[in-house]
Amino acid sequence: MRLLLVEDDDHVAAALSAVLSRHGFAVHHARNGEEALQALVPEPAAFGVVLLDLGLPDQDGYEVCGKIRKRTSTPVIMVTARADVRSRIHGLNLGADDYVVKPYDTGELLARIHAVSRRSVAGETAAVAESGLRLGPVHIELPTRQVTVDGSAVQLTRKEFDLLALLAQRPGVVFRREQIISEVWRTSWEGTGRTLEVHVASLRSKLRMPALIETVRGVGYRLVAPAA
Repeated sequence: MRLLLVEDDDHVAAALSAVLSRHGFAVHHARNGEEALQALVPEPAAFGVVLLDLGLPDQDGYEVCGKIRKRTSTPVIMVTARADVRSRIHGLNLGADDYVVKPYDTGELLARIHAVSRRSVAGETAAVAESGLRLGPVHIELPTRQVTVDGSAVQLTRKEFDLLALLAQRPGVVFRREQIISEVWRTSWEGTGRTLEVHVASLRSKLRMPALIETVRGVGYRLVAPAA
């Protein structure tokens, strides 16, 4: 997932970027509000999450949040030292999806990033529920849980379908192993890694498309959309 980090302190940004990168995020760092807004100009949907520090040197962070929300529906997590309820309510009313108070635990921040990302994916899923997902010769019907390849039905188990549907909602985006296990199996990574590998291998075999699901070494998997 690409993440837009809006943070004026280079030392804080470097440390946080390193942590996020280790967890599979591609981080774009903007040092002020104007850089953040410019990053969203070419392709507003290019980022999965915006991590927005409110203490910016050029613009009020709340103002930046309002401008971001006018340009894109990308989830925004505000990061600030302001812990009072009024500030949090103000931020949420401006369109922020979550609000993290400094100092924060890195694990909690990662969990919140994945939480808002899940809600975003759920919204995208609802939007395509009627028409389904089409990836080249592969057609995924979400309501009926049916999959066809070149018009021929492919029988998948429940978990195989859930895994394919998760990856197919964001072709090209790398899903961490821990995230997949949490989303599909509703459990933690420990002891479930081999199960994930088996299901990926089974999907590749049943769909007769070994290159459809790519292994990103040390991180997880992503779906490579085939040509139509």
